[in-house]
Amino acid sequence: MKNLTKDEEYMQRALALAARGLYGTAPNPMVGAVIVRDGRIIGEGWHERYGQLHAERNALKNCGSDPRGATMYVTLEPCCHYGKQPPCTEAIIAAGISRVVVASGDPNPLVAGKGLALLRSHGIEVTEHVCEEEALELNEVFFHYIRSGLPFVAMKYAMTMDGKIATYSGASRWITGEDARAHVHTLRRRYRGIMVGVGTVLTDDPLLTCRLPQQADARDPIRIICDTNLRTPLHAQVVTTAHRTPTIIATACEEESRRRPYEEAGCRLVTVPGAAGTAGTAGTGGAAGMVGAAGACIDLKELMKKLAGGEDRIDSILLEGGAALNWSMLAGGLVSKAYVYIAPKIFGGQSAKTPVGGLGADLPDKAFMLSASRLIRLGDDFLIESKVMENVYRHS
Repeated sequence: MKNLTKDEEYMQRALALAARGLYGTAPNPMVGAVIVRDGRIIGEGWHERYGQLHAERNALKNCGSDPRGATMYVTLEPCCHYGKQPPCTEAIIAAGISRVVVASGDPNPLVAGKGLALLRSHGIEVTEHVCEEEALELNEVFFHYIRSGLPFVAMKYAMTMDGKIATYSGASRWITGEDARAHVHTLRRRYRGIMVGVGTVLTDDPLLTCRLPQQADARDPIRIICDTNLRTPLHAQVVTTAHRTPTIIATACEEESRRRPYEEAGCRLVTVPGAAGTAGTAGTGGAAGMVGAAGACIDLKELMKKLAGGEDRIDSILLEGGAALNWSMLAGGLVSKAYVYIAPKIFGGQSAKTPVGGLGADLPDKAFMLSASRLIRLGDDFLIESKVMENVYRHS
C-alpha cells in the first residue's frame, strides 16, 4: 500500500464526506470539502441534499476559525453558475482561500473548467487530479448522466451456479438467502428508478419498493414498467399503490379509454414510439434496444431520454427485468453496470430460464465484456459487481 501525500490524505477525508450524500443529492453529484490551515482541519462539509448548500459553502459555514489563507480540498470542481444555489467560486474567493485542491473536473457544460479558471484569475493556486480515480468512481452516475444525457443503468439479477433464474416449472422464490435479498434493498435505495417489464409484473406481481425499516430516510425508487400494449393488471400492486409510490408506465398505446384507468389510479403514462420488432411473443426477446410483445416494441433508448429529461430527472435506474428486457437493454448499449447474485445451488433443466434471453451473441468474441469485477460474500451467496464495457457488442 502506497504512502499518501498530505494532499491525498485530506482528499480522502473529503471523499469520505462526499459519500454521506449518497441517498440525497441526485441528480446532483456527491461532493465533499475540507478546509485546512497550518496542518489542521478548520472546517469541513458535504452536499447533503439536492437543493441545499453545496459542500464548499457547508465547509465554510462550519469553519471554526478564519479561513483566509487556508487550503480547500474539494472532490469536484467548484461551480461557477447560479442554479438552486449561488456559485461556490464566489464563496471561495470571498472567504480568502489561497489554494484549492480538486479531485476531478465537472463535466457539466456550465462549469467544465470555468470554475477553476475563475479561481486562478483571482490569484488562487489550483491543484488538480488528486485522488481523481476514486472521485470518478464515486460519481459514476453523475458523470454518465451529464455526458450521455441518459440514466446510468445497473442490471441486477440473481441466479444459481448453473445460471438459472427459475426452475423448469417457473418457480423462482427464493434463489438467494436473506443477506443477498437485503442487499438488493440498499440498491433500490441508491438508484433513482427501478425498471421491469410487464412480464415480471404478470408473473410476480412485485411491489418494487425499498424495505429498509431501520433506515428512516429510505426512499422508494420511481417504478418504471415497460408495457407496450398496456397489459398491466389494474389490480397489480404497482398500480394499486401508485398514489403513494411514483409509478411510470412506458407504453406505445395511445387509446385514451385504455390509459384513463391507470392515470386515475395514480400512474403516469409515458408514450414511447412503437416500432416493429422481431417475431414472437413476450419473453422471446426483440431487436436491439426494443422490447414488447407480438411484434410491437417500444424504443428503449427513446424511453431513457424521456426519463432523463422529464420532470423527475431520473439519473439512474436499477434494472430488475426478465431475460427479454435484460437482453434488449444490453443490446441497445444502455447498461453500464451489472450486479449478479449467485446462490450455491444447481437447478438444471434445459427449459429453465436464464438471466439474459434474446437472440444472444453468435460468436464468443461478440459477447458483452465486463470489467473491474468485485466479489462480495453475502451469507452463503456471492455478489459479483462489474462494469459493462462499452461499444463491444455488434449485432450480426
